[in-house]
Amino acid sequence: MHCAILKAEPVDGAHLLQILWQDGTESFYPAVWLRDNCQCSDCYLDSAKARKLLLEALDVNISIKELLFDRKKVYITWPSEHYSEFEANWLKKRCFSQQARARFQGELFLPECQYWGSEFQLPTLNFEDVLKDDEHAYKWLSSLKKVGIVRLTGAAEKQGEVTKLGKRIGFLYLTFYGHTWQVQDKIDANNVAYTTGKLSFHTDYPALHHPPGVQLLHCIKQTVTGGDSEIVDGFNVCQKLKEKNPQAFQILTSTFVDFTDIGVDYCDFSVQSKHKIIELDDKGQVIRINFNNATRDTVFDVPIEKVQPFYAALKEFVDLMNSKEYKYTFKMNPGDVITFDNWRLLHGRRSYEAGTEISRHLEGAYADWDVVMSRLRILRQKVKNGN
Repeated sequence: MHCAILKAEPVDGAHLLQILWQDGTESFYPAVWLRDNCQCSDCYLDSAKARKLLLEALDVNISIKELLFDRKKVYITWPSEHYSEFEANWLKKRCFSQQARARFQGELFLPECQYWGSEFQLPTLNFEDVLKDDEHAYKWLSSLKKVGIVRLTGAAEKQGEVTKLGKRIGFLYLTFYGHTWQVQDKIDANNVAYTTGKLSFHTDYPALHHPPGVQLLHCIKQTVTGGDSEIVDGFNVCQKLKEKNPQAFQILTSTFVDFTDIGVDYCDFSVQSKHKIIELDDKGQVIRINFNNATRDTVFDVPIEKVQPFYAALKEFVDLMNSKEYKYTFKMNPGDVITFDNWRLLHGRRSYEAGTEISRHLEGAYADWDVVMSRLRILRQKVKNGN
């Protein structure tokens, strides 16, 4: 963003800075915000990109004492004689207009979301390319954020490949099941995934108050018959539920449901949480789905008259997920790694037959969305700069 200042002056009793830009637009900046964000070495630690100025030292009613400007900068002297400089590009990017704020938030959080149904074409990249090449890694994470799932092919048919992906983004998300975990038929399984039975659509780990954001699943061995994977775009299904049955949507976005997980793995654990099945932000947009029928607790902390309507709403939501219009079915091959948004997608598995030997083996891991988004921002900057 390259912009030039045509005019800058204090207004509103010097409590606001008004800037007229060369492109014909204008911006206003509160004096208190400008003083709070002074970029001088006394107020800002550039090596940490962090504010040094203490809020205790800030005069919230401050005004601008003296203002100078040229095309590239604004120069402010404050009543205490403290001096601040602000670059034009820095200010323009932080304009308080609704349009400018929305643009910058889009750059920071990449909110673009492409919904899909049964016609879905699974984005696919090469595993080694993602590990070694920044452009491929950027495609991987940007598609993961936008579409919700990416398949990587060509991983070695052995344990440890998801750990490499964890290092590629930063680090994995440790849970009570370990840094990584093995999905295979186990005697006295401590999780329904460690059986050969059908797994209905679910998100992983709603028993945690902060469920893992991204799941990585690497196919090491695959059964000949059965064991197909099923996925559904939960955000798309939520939208359809809201259109079809607003009352059911309202119930699932307002009722807190108890989840539990008790057992022994990485260590012994006794986990409890409360979530709304469909979680909304302050604008009413779906930001996370919390649903695992296996770990939904027998405890249900609602008045008795709300129990049956809740079940009816949840059943309608699940029936929509399972309709042919929305779910996508595929089979993982040895060497495939699927990486997906555990807050958005619900996933399941068709049953398969148990044998005397292990016929199906996946290694799984989790990553936190904060870690994934951090790497995505860094990769985007590298690719953009041609590094």
